[in-house]
Amino acid sequence: MGVRLSLHGKLAVITGGGRGIGLAVARVFVREGCNLIITGRHGQTLQIALAELNKTGSGEVTALGCDIAKPADIETLFAAVAKKYHTIDVLVNNAGIAHGLGPVDQLELETWQRVINTNLTGMFLTTRAALPMMKIAGTIVNNLSMAAVQPFAGMAAYCASKYGALGFTNALRMDLRQRGIRVLALIPGATDTAIWNEFWPQAPREKMMSSDTVAEAVLHAVTLPPEATMEEIRIGPAAGAL
Repeated sequence: MGVRLSLHGKLAVITGGGRGIGLAVARVFVREGCNLIITGRHGQTLQIALAELNKTGSGEVTALGCDIAKPADIETLFAAVAKKYHTIDVLVNNAGIAHGLGPVDQLELETWQRVINTNLTGMFLTTRAALPMMKIAGTIVNNLSMAAVQPFAGMAAYCASKYGALGFTNALRMDLRQRGIRVLALIPGATDTAIWNEFWPQAPREKMMSSDTVAEAVLHAVTLPPEATMEEIRIGPAAGAL
């Protein structure tokens, strides 16, 4: 039986790490002694998360502002990471946005571009910037959502971004296999996070999974023995689709 990988003393970079699934993953990683860089667009949210994580784990946690829709922000982020650390062991591409429900003929170009720039192009740019610091046995986790495999009415930009991100994830895995870097597609079903406020504020949160449940699944996948890889996690609420 293979020995599970330890995260103690390793470095994980988590985009969108100030809340939701990103924060939940940060919690379980820091509990394992992992050092963290968490990023996000909202400074106050990041600082609250930083204070919590510093109380709950033994890893060193740094919070850095970054809007992954802005290439300059990504360059600044990874320059700061490289100055402090030599290697990134885990990259969690978690940052993402949604948009209000509406048919395609009412979807503004600005909204389309904002969603694609964050959920797809931002994931690409973040990954490209991180790769020079990633070595064999590193892991990339791309948080995609069920919208990567199942279309939803009124969510054309979001679904397009997530379908594209799944294609990017699968191609990335092929590119990195020979380098020994594992690539995981995280496809969670309905999870109780703030993103629902962007398109369905009245969604039945009591039927959803918690972010902590998703985070434990990610921890399991990331700490598999080096000779194994989990290419995809599909996890959903026991209540089924909403």
